[in-house]
Amino acid sequence: MNREKYMAQRASLLAEMKGFIEEGKMEDYAAKVKEVEALDKQWDEVSLANANVKALEDKTKAIDLENKGVTVQMAKVIDTTNNVADDNIYNSIEYRKAFMNYVVNGTPIPAQFNIDANTATTDIGSVIPNTILDKIIEKMEATGMILPLLTKTSYKGGLSIPLSSVKPVATWVAEGGTSDKQKKPTGEVVFSYYKLRCAVSMSFETSVVALGAFEIAITNNIAEAMNKALEQAVISGTGIGQPKGILTETVVVGQNVDIAAAGDVAYATLVDAEAALPLEYENDAVWGMTKKTFMKFIGMVDSQKQPIARVNYGIAGKPERTLLGRPVVLNNYMTSLGATIAADTVVAFLFNFKDYVLNTNYNVTVKKYEDNDTDDQVTKAIMLVDGKVVDKNSLVTVTKKFA
Repeated sequence: MNREKYMAQRASLLAEMKGFIEEGKMEDYAAKVKEVEALDKQWDEVSLANANVKALEDKTKAIDLENKGVTVQMAKVIDTTNNVADDNIYNSIEYRKAFMNYVVNGTPIPAQFNIDANTATTDIGSVIPNTILDKIIEKMEATGMILPLLTKTSYKGGLSIPLSSVKPVATWVAEGGTSDKQKKPTGEVVFSYYKLRCAVSMSFETSVVALGAFEIAITNNIAEAMNKALEQAVISGTGIGQPKGILTETVVVGQNVDIAAAGDVAYATLVDAEAALPLEYENDAVWGMTKKTFMKFIGMVDSQKQPIARVNYGIAGKPERTLLGRPVVLNNYMTSLGATIAADTVVAFLFNFKDYVLNTNYNVTVKKYEDNDTDDQVTKAIMLVDGKVVDKNSLVTVTKKFA
């Protein structure tokens, strides 16, 4: 009996069982149940026998290798269906190293692994080791550019930051003179609690047979997903059920520069944005935009045909992008210049990221549990966080007009 025949017979018996249930023939149904159980028992015996034959074959190959001077572990006969020994010679350290040298350097597989007299040494290279490289190749995403620049706090309760838009003014007075007493009104920014959650589930079977790298990849994926969600919220969060983003703030009057719907970026765009940034806030302010938008700017030249934007390379060879001498922080959370827009859209901004406070009430905690209904293994991470711009005077926006 092979697997295909076993599955076909079992499917036929199950179909008959369903028919008996619909017809109310419970005695016939009970008889079919016994037939299915007998068939399953027969298949278990056949599977065990096949496994034992395979083990004996591997043992023969191992003896052949030992006669050729190769030390290998002897194969064992399987005594139960739950005790499966992995003694495949192609999992041996010697063969895995030989296979690596074959793939990387083209070094032929040693003749000692030529089990079959009809197989050429060069053909053995097609036998891939059963041990799989502990690495999962995934599409990369750009994250981690924004969070390191923010002001981060970790207060358990609701955080309130006092604000004041008025500063006292000193006055020159004559000898014996006095000055007016000045009131300093204050307001506050209050931080709430928003829960960020990411959970990944894998079946019980996968958790048993998967590589160790798979679990590591899941944990890394969760961290990256939460990192991406936080950065997205910092840039464009609505403030409803999530932190309020920088671009959701209403800029101070006079600190927005428009690009006409039919127009394109120009040198004057950068100049006007720099002019709109108050002198008091220009020291730590940086540009924020997508890479496509930056390439639009870098393609511009001044009246002397000199590039306006510069891309220098630091000591470590990392690109250092600037516009008119000001650093540029790239992100993927905004609309790029040249993209189709349906409303007025901010495509670039100036801002001191230290003026954005990200308060974490409950740091990221990773938990693992089992779904009792499905036996799935679930890995989840949760955190309580809120974020707001506490001083928007350093914010200057560049808006692409729709019409």
